[in-house]
Amino acid sequence: MDYAELLKKRDRYQQCKASIPELTLQSYEQAFEIEYTHNSTAIEGNTLTLIETKLVLEDGISVGGKNLREIYESVNHKKAYRYVKECIVKGLPLDEKIIKNIHAILMENIIVGGVYRNVDVYISGVQHTPPSPGEMYRQVKDFYADLTCKSQSLTLVELAAWTHAEFVRIHPFPDGNGRTSRLLMNYQLMIAGFPAISIAKENRLEYFNTLEAYALEGNLAPFTEMVSDLVDQQLDLYIGMAAKNQGINQTTRGEV
Repeated sequence: MDYAELLKKRDRYQQCKASIPELTLQSYEQAFEIEYTHNSTAIEGNTLTLIETKLVLEDGISVGGKNLREIYESVNHKKAYRYVKECIVKGLPLDEKIIKNIHAILMENIIVGGVYRNVDVYISGVQHTPPSPGEMYRQVKDFYADLTCKSQSLTLVELAAWTHAEFVRIHPFPDGNGRTSRLLMNYQLMIAGFPAISIAKENRLEYFNTLEAYALEGNLAPFTEMVSDLVDQQLDLYIGMAAKNQGINQTTRGEV
């Protein structure tokens, strides 16, 4: 997706979002929140189905046969996503405090969150090995410094993709790095005026391959392209909702 065209669509999205009926917008964003939570937790192995995730998050119903950790992962993800949106409304730039808060919310009732690991970790199925604790602390410090300076050399979408890819490459927490990274990516997208995106669990192989390309080769392009395409789809969806409402209004006026 051409970046200039993406910016034009973003501006159209910002202009037309207010014209979408409140009920339509609210119901879509509620459905997105459930789908996003389902996809992000399922990518990490959570076995709740989409409808089970809805029952837990929307209806407050416990699902039989599922362990408590899976329930907490879904409930916590919803809380963390809403925390991200609260920070965006306040216009807060992403920083270490916010990232630790996001992780702490994600890990509530599971492990102590917001604390960096002090042991080596290994990721099954990939060639990349996260840095050992001493090197990890240095790299995560550089990551926070780069959050500001990278904005001068990367496009807004590239910055969102880099934030995710670099953070998950460093893997600073003992658990929950993937969910945290996807929330950080959406943080960067939303604060730049784009809508949040959800990476479908069905596309996890492509997703993991693009992250591996960055971790091993420093090649951010494949993941940026994946993120750009998803942003484009979300922009089209919102713009389509606004256009549909405009068409309904025009029809209604014509009948009066």
